Order: sequence, then structure tokens, then C-alpha cells
Amino acid sequence: MKIKILSICVLLVSMSIFSQKKSKTLVTINEENITVADFKRVYEKNLDAIDNKEAKDVTNNLELFINYKLKVKEAYQLKLDTLPSYKKEIETYKNQLAAPYLQDTTFLDKMVKDVYFRVKNKVKAKHILIRTAKDARPKDTIKAYNKILKIRNRILAGEDFEKVAQETSEDNSARDDAKSGRKGNKGNLGYFDAFKMVTPFEDAAYNTKVGQVSKPFRTQFGYHILKVDDLKPSEGEIEAAHILILDTTDVGKKKIFEVYEKLIVNNSFEELAKQYSEDNGSKNRGGKLGKFGTGRMVKPFEDAAFSLQKEGAFSKPFKTRFGWHIVKLIKKHPVKPFKELEKELRNKIKNSARMQMSETAVINKLKATYNIVENEAAKKILDRKNIRAIPKDSLQIMMFSINDKKIKQEDFIDYIKNRRNQPVFTLFEMFKNQEILTYYKENLVNTEPEYAYILKEYEDGLLLFELMQDKIWNKSTKDTLGLQNYFEKHKANYSSRKLEDNKGEVMNDYQNYLEKKWIADLRKKSNIKIRKRQLKKLIKYYN
Repeated sequence: MKIKILSICVLLVSMSIFSQKKSKTLVTINEENITVADFKRVYEKNLDAIDNKEAKDVTNNLELFINYKLKVKEAYQLKLDTLPSYKKEIETYKNQLAAPYLQDTTFLDKMVKDVYFRVKNKVKAKHILIRTAKDARPKDTIKAYNKILKIRNRILAGEDFEKVAQETSEDNSARDDAKSGRKGNKGNLGYFDAFKMVTPFEDAAYNTKVGQVSKPFRTQFGYHILKVDDLKPSEGEIEAAHILILDTTDVGKKKIFEVYEKLIVNNSFEELAKQYSEDNGSKNRGGKLGKFGTGRMVKPFEDAAFSLQKEGAFSKPFKTRFGWHIVKLIKKHPVKPFKELEKELRNKIKNSARMQMSETAVINKLKATYNIVENEAAKKILDRKNIRAIPKDSLQIMMFSINDKKIKQEDFIDYIKNRRNQPVFTLFEMFKNQEILTYYKENLVNTEPEYAYILKEYEDGLLLFELMQDKIWNKSTKDTLGLQNYFEKHKANYSSRKLEDNKGEVMNDYQNYLEKKWIADLRKKSNIKIRKRQLKKLIKYYN
């Protein structure tokens, strides 16, 4: 019933909004003017769903509209809008309703196209990393930045990138590991495409031309520079199967070549995988590994799998750090056209950290629109070590303002009380951005008419549900004597002479009776005036 009531109320919002300035008053209820546009928005929204002439009657619909308004007024008079449960549900709905307004759609559209280019084209890069802590202070980040800048200058002066990476990079994979015997990658990351790296790294890789070294950029790991070695079309994804012999010695090599000989004489790859493969995760499926793209497997395996051109073809035996393999190509999955991938990519972006970039774009636009003034004297508390222990009565100075809204030092201290994983100056910027978005959301009712209409109808609908529950539904179920009396008076309308045999039908009729009686009472104590001239014009218009 609650869902039904809310659905009906949300339906009251029309996408064809009449100009409020030009709209004349149609009805006055206790000094509140309801305009022609208010009614038209409701009436026209439901018009297509009505299939009989009587239900489309303008006068009847106006009477129903007045009844609805009277009920909502009663709910406000009873202060049902102050109920904690109501406030909580409205706050949740406001956040859901505001969500699309916190996205920069132009920015998001561009992001989807950029990501599609990166899905279609893979980049090959190598990098050097100088680590910084997440909560590093400005002097530490400047030190790391200057260090990576000097390294970049060495490479620009002609030194070999890989040699410098082995010497200076704080990514341990760049250097040889004497204990394990692992060879370092000299900063080489191989090929990768969209969603394989953290977003700032991916952006830097695709925005740097082949052969060039990027400017220093920061990720959650620290400061990087990278050099792009290649950019080429992606092969998409493939489905493959393999046979694995775990022994990496000549014994394992001999065994894998024996299997290879059996394959050549036309034995089934799937049967041989079940019989000989030592990959327990795939052997019972005939060696099938499922679908994968570049960057998912170790490089020798990836190279062998993607070099196969014909579906059903298999490779010669090759070695990785896991053992000896033979890989078979089952199927190729080229990159789909943009139209087919657009929805999937958009959803993927919305569920990723990239979405923060869209929110940041909105915040930057708002910063350019709003009058934001920071109080430098009040901001000096950011330098205090015991900032969270400052007494509240000492925190009443305005820290900054957004148009006419003033935010005190106390508000900021409340924000950082349980946030200790970021430096205070970073938390201040986060707090300021949050307040800008909060101010924007609070003012959506004044800046976005559609948002205001939908929110108002939801608020009224939720109140109407609470009111109907109190006045009609609960009353009809608890008032057994009233239900019995109603049945006795209207027995002739039912097939059985016993209430129990007709209880559902009687209950429904009794609720309708209570509602009509209640509406009549509301109308008696209300001053309702319909402007007949405007009503006639409406009837003529729709006829």
C-alpha cells in the first residue's frame, strides 16, 4: 500500500511544466492559491493512463485533486512531518534524488569516450616511482617531487631510462632480487589498457606521446614518471586452454614435449589436458581458462596465447616461472563497437574511483559560481598539534563562507574528530568541498524546478501514507465493532450473511466509507473557492 501511495504521488509530476509566472489561480484552499499550472501538471501526467471518458472528466479530477490537497494539509497540521522515521526516509530520498545533479554529464560523456579509446588501444610503458606516505606533510611531498624531477632531468639529458629505473625506482620490482633469483623488470610494465592501473597512472600513460617521458605525477603510491614505448590496437579478449607441467627442469621439458607430440598426431587437446595437465584448477575442464585480455597473464604466456591467429590452433611448448605450457586458442573476442559497449563502460566508470573526477568537476564549477571567502586568521588552528582537543567555546569564529552560509571552526573540528588517516590541511580541503556540495544540494529546490516538484510530491506522498495509516487503515482493522455495524447495515450488498465469509470485501468497503466521511469533514472545516472562469477555460481546452 505504501509503495502504491508513493507511486501515485510521484506520478503527479509532469515533464511539461507550465510557466508559473503566467499561470492564474484555479482553486484557493484556506488562503493557499493553487494555480492552473499546478492542476494541469497533475492531470496531464495521468491523462495517457486513463482509458474512459468519465475518468478523464476535468471537474471530477479537480475534486480528487482538492481532496488530495486537503489530506496533505491535515498531515502537516498534525505535524507528521516531524516524525523521526519520516525525516530519515526523506533525507535518504533526497540523497538519491540529488545524485544525478552531482555528476557533470558533459565530463562523464567525454570520460566514456576516452575510456573506449583506451579499451580499443593498449599502451606499453615503463615507470620510476618515488614513494610518499598518504599522510605526508607538504615538505615531504615537495622533497619527493624534487627527487623525481631530478631523475627525469637525468633521462632527458640522455641517460637510459631502464638503467636509471634500476638504480633509483622505489618500486621493488624494478631491481633484481638476489635472494629469490628474480630478475627485475627495469620499470617495464608491458602493455595495458583501461581499468588495469590506478586512474592517474592510466591518464598519464595515454596522455604521453610514444617515445616521450611524462612530467611527474602523483598517485596513491607516490610520484611517478613514465616513458611510453608503444601504442597499438588491442586484440580484445580471447578464450584459451592450456596444459601445464609444473617441473621447470629438463625433466618437465621432456614431459611437455611428449604431450606435444601426441597433439601433433591429432589427439584431443581436452583429453590430454585432463590426463597430463598439473593445473588442478583447469584440467577437469579440458584446460579451459575462460576469457582474458592483456595484462592478466604472465608475459610469456600472454605472448604465446595472443600470437595464435586461428581458433583451434595451439602453441609449441614454452616456459614460464610456473612451469612448461602448451596453450590453445579457443575463440577471439574483438573489442565491440562503441554503441554496444557504451552502457557497460558508463556503469563501470560510475562504480569506479573515476566517478570522483566527475564530482570534482562539479565542485570546480560551483567554486567558480559561488562567492567563497576563507578567513585566514581562523584557519591558523590547522597548525595546532592538539587541534582536536581545542575547547568548543574557542571555535566559534567563521572559518569560511559560501555565499550567505557561514561555516565555523567548530564544524570543521566535528568533521575531523574521527578522521585521523589524513593530514589536517588535506581534511580541510575535503571538508570545504563537502560543504560546497551540501550547500548546492540544500539549494536544489530553488535552482532545479524538476527536482523541487519530485521532492515535494514524495514528501507529500509519504505524509499521506502516514495519515491514511492512522485515519483509515489502522482504524478499520482495530475498530471491530464499527466494521460489524457497517456490515449489518449493508448485508444486502454481499453474497453471504456472515461477516467472516466476506471480510476482505467488507473491509475494503468500510475503508472507502471511512475515507469519504473523513473527506467530508475536512471539506466542512475548509474554505474552498474554485475560480469557475478558469475551470471553464480548462474544460474547453481539453474538449
